[in-house]
Amino acid sequence: MAYNEELIKRHMDILGINRDEAIALIAEDEKIDRMTSASEINSDLTREQIQNAKEARKADRKKTVFKFDTSKRPKKENPDKRILIENLRASVEEVGGTDIEVTNVEREMIFKFNDVKYKIVLSAPRS
Repeated sequence: MAYNEELIKRHMDILGINRDEAIALIAEDEKIDRMTSASEINSDLTREQIQNAKEARKADRKKTVFKFDTSKRPKKENPDKRILIENLRASVEEVGGTDIEVTNVEREMIFKFNDVKYKIVLSAPRS
């Protein structure tokens, strides 16, 4: 097989190997380049080499910390949710719910029914 003479010479100079070793190295590199699946690539590695490769792929990453200042931005009110919570409150009262407490007028209410405490959380998922 004819290889690039410049590449052979560069391998010989950098790695300090002879011409035959450089040609063998290039042939092995080309064989690895043609491998497509991880099982083909890892088949000739020892267990220790596979573990070392996994460790090398791990990078020291810091978790991204997002600190958004939401104090300046007023929350957009949702009158529909307010109406729903009020209607739910009335319905719970109608069926005999007690200790009804609306903790958030657009989101949440807590009540007791047959001496069991319940909590309703209303959410409007984005679509």
